[in-house]
Amino acid sequence: MTDPITLASPESTAHVVQVALSPVFLLSGIATLLNVFGARLARVADQADHVSGLLAGAGDAERILLGRRLDRLHRRSLALDAAVFLAALGGVATCGSVLTLFVGAMRDSTVTTLLFGLFGAAILCTLCALVAFGFEMLLASRSVRDRINQRRRSAGIPPDL
Repeated sequence: MTDPITLASPESTAHVVQVALSPVFLLSGIATLLNVFGARLARVADQADHVSGLLAGAGDAERILLGRRLDRLHRRSLALDAAVFLAALGGVATCGSVLTLFVGAMRDSTVTTLLFGLFGAAILCTLCALVAFGFEMLLASRSVRDRINQRRRSAGIPPDL
């Protein structure tokens, strides 16, 4: 059990603030990831709008290709949705761990389990968000390669393998 008199000292308060800074740095990194994910999602949305606009005047063969492209854009958006959701959940868990640090400093030391759980959840969600983002990047690079190969074929150049 923590002594309330000790907690009132400036040194112990400073220590709690210092310990709480670690998760705040993680939260800053998560915010940066969310910014990247949002920018990628905006690009996917712009490309989907462009491809959808091309569908109206496309022939049958081109419609099939544009449909495949839309399917890939859809999968990319789903991967980014997962990354954004997981990163946001990681941010929530990080905020929860910071709150737990402050509440725990005012109460018993029995909140340690909750703190480790929230901080662990933040790390796990961030890790999963990075995996989903990596998956989206692979989908994006495949789409770029496919478009390049299509343009090469239409120009009479053999596609790249």
